[in-house]
This record gives sequence, C-alpha cells and structure tokens, in this order.
Amino acid sequence: MNLRTRCSAVLGTLCLVASVALATASADEPDTPAKPDAVTLTDVAEAQNPTAGAAGPDDTVWIAERAGAVRVLDGDGLSEPVLDISDRTTTDGERGLLGIAFDESLAHFYLSYTDLEGTSTVEEFAVEDGTVQPDSRRTVLTQEQPYSNHNGGAITFGPDGYLYIALGDGGSGGDPHGNGQNLDTLLGKILRIDPSGGDPYAIPDDNPFVDDPEARDEIWAYGLRNPWRFSFDKGTGDLLIGDVGQSDWEEIDWAPADSTGGENYGWSSMEGNHPFRGGTEPANHVPPVHEYDRSGLGCSVTGGYVYRGEALPELQGQYVFSDYCDGTIRTLKIENGQVTGEGDLGVSGGEVISFAESGDGELYVLNIGGEIQRIDPA
Repeated sequence: MNLRTRCSAVLGTLCLVASVALATASADEPDTPAKPDAVTLTDVAEAQNPTAGAAGPDDTVWIAERAGAVRVLDGDGLSEPVLDISDRTTTDGERGLLGIAFDESLAHFYLSYTDLEGTSTVEEFAVEDGTVQPDSRRTVLTQEQPYSNHNGGAITFGPDGYLYIALGDGGSGGDPHGNGQNLDTLLGKILRIDPSGGDPYAIPDDNPFVDDPEARDEIWAYGLRNPWRFSFDKGTGDLLIGDVGQSDWEEIDWAPADSTGGENYGWSSMEGNHPFRGGTEPANHVPPVHEYDRSGLGCSVTGGYVYRGEALPELQGQYVFSDYCDGTIRTLKIENGQVTGEGDLGVSGGEVISFAESGDGELYVLNIGGEIQRIDPA
C-alpha cells in the first residue's frame, strides 16, 4: 500500500498524493518495445479490497483481501474464504493482510500481515490436497513497526527455494529512524530465510551479511523505502522491485539472477538517482533500473512481473507494472540491467494495488476497489 496524503474513499485512512512522468535510468533514450496489437482487461472477479495474489494448486490463483480473507480464483470465479484472519489483523493506516505465497511444492502456504498491534507477521500453514489446514498455523517471523505506513508486506519464494520478505522503512516520512541504511534492523530491507530449515526459520549460509557482527543475518538487500511489490522473473530468475518514493521519484530496482545479495538501493540517502534532503550517495549505491517523477498523474509505483505467458506473444519478456494513482499498465524491456524500451498497453486498471501471476504466466491486475482483471488479447 503506497502512501501519500490524498485520502481514498476505498482505503479510508490510507492516504496518497498524485504525480507521474516516465523517465529512464539509462543514459540513452529507450525505444518503444513491441506492443500487442490490442490488449484488454477482462473482468474475472470482484473481491473486497484485494491486496495480493499467488498461483495455487490446480491452476488456481489465490487472492488476499486486506481485511484478512483469502479466496480462490478459478474458472468458476472467486470462492468463499478458504482462510480468514480478520480477527488477528487491522486495516488501520496501511495495515492488513498484505502478502501471500506458496512454496515450490505447494505443501505450505504463507501469509504476511500486520497484527492487531501493528507488528509485521509472517505465518505458515500446511496444505493438504489443495486445502489449507488452519490448525497447522505457525509463526515464522515478526517485526515491530513504529508507524502504520511503509509496512512493505510482499512475500515470495525465489528460484533458490528460499522465502523473500519485503519490509518498508517503518513509516512516518523521510525515514526518521534511519532504518534504510541501518544493517542492524530488518526495516527497509528485503530478507531471505529458509522457513523449513529451522525453528522458526534458518538463515541460508550464503546470505550476504552472515559474517558481519553488526548486521542482521536475514538481510538480502537494503536501502529501501517501501518495497510494496517485488517479483522474480520466471524466465531468468532476475529480481525486480517496485520501491515507493517519498516526494519526487518512484523507482524500479533490478538484480540479476546470479546476484549474491547485499545490494544497497540507497534510501534514505537517495531517492531514485537523486540525493534525498542533502544526502550523500553511498559508495555502494545500486541505482534504479528505471525511475519516474511526479509531474503527471502518478504517485506510487506498483511493481509487477515479467510477462512469461502465451496469450500475448509480443509481450514476452517485458516487465509489466503500474502506479496506484495513474493506473496505466506500463511496460519495460530490460536487457543486461539496462532499460532498452518503455511503453504502455493502452489500458488502465484504476487504483492498481498489485498484480498476480498465474502458474502459466498470465497476469492479473488487482484494483483496491475490488476488481480483478486479466490482461488478455482484445
């Protein structure tokens, strides 16, 4: 949930401001990538404030609703809740059920939410015959949040089989506690853990800071403000992060599949490619692969996925993303860590809060107002 000071009637206390004009982190003017002849957004279901989705058993897509319910999307539409934690979470500020994920074997299902005290919480459930076992609930990780915004909340399993967890800098504005550059806190980071390797989890031996006594072993990457949505490219294993900006710049960060971690994306010394409030660029700053400013209608980047489906061949390999305030479904062509093309699909998803990727690589657009739409050829 991407924060600003324009209050949405749907989100209640969730506030946002407006802007967006596309720019590029590349020095060269990018080309317009190949665009499908005609694209449409097909309405497939209506949910209650959907926030996240994950590919599930039997070609289903599981949908998280902000208040705490999880529903299953299949060819017949959206099911009744298969899991409901609404008695354990709150929708104050940017809180709620913020992320869901399955492990590779689909034997475990994970939730990322803020509990009634506002603490970021990751829980695990066993899955048997495609059904969540509520009594198997196990808390994997918790992190106290000083404010009700910048919670992050996205979770996903990487190609390496480990669970990656995104946490924002803790909130308020301008990172008042300096969490983005502080390696002694999990806030403002992407974490990498092995939930099945220990109690409550194990740290992979090759995490970048395991030998650093002044850093948390769980950290994979840092210098992030609010990495609301991130994903791995199913085709290459590359990591892409949509990190919500403060006042001027939205950014998308990239790391190759062979990264050993430890990337510093700069916040709060930097906002995108630009020093923030007189900050000095860290020597190890990894600049965004793409940024855009706020001179238009956008305000808050919503990270998406590299398209690996079959319905839209011309879209193959392009990164699809949007902005909560602008809603235009946009694309980037990225080669060797450089944007070589940028464009849009000529459609708007409204208040795009998230994307979901099906098991066969097709993409769904989630509007916080309730609409779930699939990107289809017209």
